[in-house]
Amino acid sequence: MSAAAKKEAARAEGKSLKPTSERTERAPTERALPPRARIVAAASELFYRHGIRAVSVDAIAEAASTNKMTLYRHFPSKDALVAEYLRELAKEANAHWDEIARECAGDPQREIGIWLTTVAECVTSDAERGCALANAAVELPEKDHPARAVIEEFKTGHRERLATLFRSAGLSEPEVLADEIFLLIEGARINIQSVGPDGPASRLVRMVEALIKDHQPHS
Repeated sequence: MSAAAKKEAARAEGKSLKPTSERTERAPTERALPPRARIVAAASELFYRHGIRAVSVDAIAEAASTNKMTLYRHFPSKDALVAEYLRELAKEANAHWDEIARECAGDPQREIGIWLTTVAECVTSDAERGCALANAAVELPEKDHPARAVIEEFKTGHRERLATLFRSAGLSEPEVLADEIFLLIEGARINIQSVGPDGPASRLVRMVEALIKDHQPHS
């Protein structure tokens, strides 16, 4: 997976963005991208850092080194751009999961271990800004918003993927375990934004490991 793909996957899973200095260093490369790609990249950065509602189309066009006319040529509305921003994050997060699954083919216990390490890195970062898709769900309560379907599909798929992994590992009640861990992770992402990395979210890995242990098959 490319560095850019890993970055987008991390953001979907809740990992922080690169420091401003690193963003500045890569600016010339981003300016070489086609206008549509620059627009999505700029929107992704701004939406995640400042919130969807707080970012104007003008700000996105300026950050993408383009103009509103070009932006609307590629996206008929800001809502459409928001949906594409989240769709790209979901795509990269799923690609990251696929990569882990390929690396651990036939060894679900190892896959769980790598997945848990990834989750720990994302959720307990001191620069954690939360899951971009969960943040968007809070900002976009309208059920008919085009981004809602993207969010719901990704979150449902994430939970189903956990259940499949736990079933492959021979854990008892994989559906229940998936629900428990999914809710625990979602809560940890909110908690770390409220009280910081030293709060209850710092114990996420231990809590997940305890749940998994409780669902180990009895000998």
